[in-house]
Amino acid sequence: MMENNTHKLEIFRGYLKFKSNQTKIWGVLIFLSIVTVIEVALGIIKPEILIENSFLRMKLINWIFIILTIVKAYYIMWDFMHLRDELRGLQASIVITLMFLIGYLAFILLVEGNYIFDVMYEGFVSWNF
Repeated sequence: MMENNTHKLEIFRGYLKFKSNQTKIWGVLIFLSIVTVIEVALGIIKPEILIENSFLRMKLINWIFIILTIVKAYYIMWDFMHLRDELRGLQASIVITLMFLIGYLAFILLVEGNYIFDVMYEGFVSWNF
């Protein structure tokens, strides 16, 4: 069975199609640059409405940064690392493993951070840093 070695020339689930791989790379680069500019602008401006309001005990601006970072990571892996052109099994093995490891890391950080906060809050150790 022969594999099709051509790259898919669309992004955004086929909504935007390109004529060559080079124009697709430029299109993804422009998209990633726009997302980065939005992140930097939000970091500099720090809109008060996003800093004062929270969702699940985290500021809205932090949620926006996390979501934009995940979007950038998705497009870097999917387009620049050509994960889109791989077999479904390889895609699933990479994505599921990363989701598990990132979830595990978040769990460990939250548990350990909560422990350190409790130790400092109860006064067993003073805040000297």
